[in-house]
Amino acid sequence: MMYRTRTYLAGDWDGDSDLIQQILKWNENDYLTLNFSDAHDLQQARDTSLNCSIKKSLSHRLNASKVFVLVVGNHTNTVTKGSCQYCDSYSKYFQSCRRYMNVDFRSFIKYECEMAESSFRLNGMKIVVIYNSLYVHREKCPEILKNIGKHIAGKTYDREWNIRYDYQAIKDAIMEKEEGDKYGR
Repeated sequence: MMYRTRTYLAGDWDGDSDLIQQILKWNENDYLTLNFSDAHDLQQARDTSLNCSIKKSLSHRLNASKVFVLVVGNHTNTVTKGSCQYCDSYSKYFQSCRRYMNVDFRSFIKYECEMAESSFRLNGMKIVVIYNSLYVHREKCPEILKNIGKHIAGKTYDREWNIRYDYQAIKDAIMEKEEGDKYGR
């Protein structure tokens, strides 16, 4: 049995990598108090792997996680990367996998969100949705997570009215303990 001790960070790595990378930098900084155990340190699938192999790796990491963080940007709902229809092993003619794997048309993001929602319902996984904007735009969030978890804006204004990432709000959302959890799980 694997203990759920990790934090899983998901999002559109093409469109929102700036915010995702910033969260990872904050986590690695010894002087900041954003400190979580990254689920992606567990097992890595290569980008050249089959989509089904990558999803198996994602599943392994999600099963070890107690917190699921989704970064939502302008294209999160329309990302298709990870769908079998774009895999070289998928036969459109036979509508099957040439490697005899299960066919799954979900993107990596939809797959991760569905697993997180299931873990939320079954195991109480904490879900945090961070919008790569000044405001929360739930219409950009995958449908399955629109109404669960904590939703926050990832950007704010500083004193000079410049837009910056909101470290404090992101830290509070990720690191805050659930109500009634006296053991810090």
